[in-house]
Amino acid sequence: MAGHSQFKNIMHRKGRQDAQRSKAFAKLGRELTVAAKQGVPDPAMNARLRAAIIAARAQNMPKDTIERAIKKGAGGGDDGNYEEVRYEGFGPGGVAIIVEALTDNRNRTAGDIRTLFGKNGGTLGELNSVSYQFGRVGEIYFPASAASGDAMFEAALEAGADDVVSDEDGHTIHCAVDALGAVRDALEAKFGTPERAKLVWKPQATIPLDEEAARTLLKFLDALDDNDDVQSVAANYEIAEDLMARLMG
Repeated sequence: MAGHSQFKNIMHRKGRQDAQRSKAFAKLGRELTVAAKQGVPDPAMNARLRAAIIAARAQNMPKDTIERAIKKGAGGGDDGNYEEVRYEGFGPGGVAIIVEALTDNRNRTAGDIRTLFGKNGGTLGELNSVSYQFGRVGEIYFPASAASGDAMFEAALEAGADDVVSDEDGHTIHCAVDALGAVRDALEAKFGTPERAKLVWKPQATIPLDEEAARTLLKFLDALDDNDDVQSVAANYEIAEDLMARLMG
């Protein structure tokens, strides 16, 4: 289980009961507001907003909640004054970690993230201290029910994707940053709306972890995900499937 699918892994791992669902909706709403404020409030003309709407719908966010978040950003009110920040550092086992956040208080968020790194066997570094170990790519995700592996592979490559990985859960497609919109639109026309379509940090290589390091890292990633300001986490770890099953059992 590799770290570049961090969002999916965390969501699956935590199960998302009611309290977590409320927190997830707050994060999704924040992204919708920022996306609408930075561009036009029309998903057809705003790629970031369209990606945010896709993510919100994938988590069954109510339509009226989505619309309120978009209107908040389109209105330009103070509630939409969030700043995008990125933190980089190392976690247990020497794993490189990138944390992306949206915050209305940079000092608060920086302090919170630094504390989380320190309490969980990590070290917060300078900006760009680990990002060179990742590539910035577009990522599109469909559930397994959307298509067979062969059908998704052929369609994705025809649309201009660089890589397709299919397993029993679904299909993960990677493409160049500037090709994300075109690849997403082509696949959506054939297979319906994807569960995810966004820019991600994909590790160039992964670090295999033993049980102790894996247990500590997963606890750390959960703590990061629980922070209200954190929007996404990427890490270059690899946990063997049998070990992950034991840890989650």
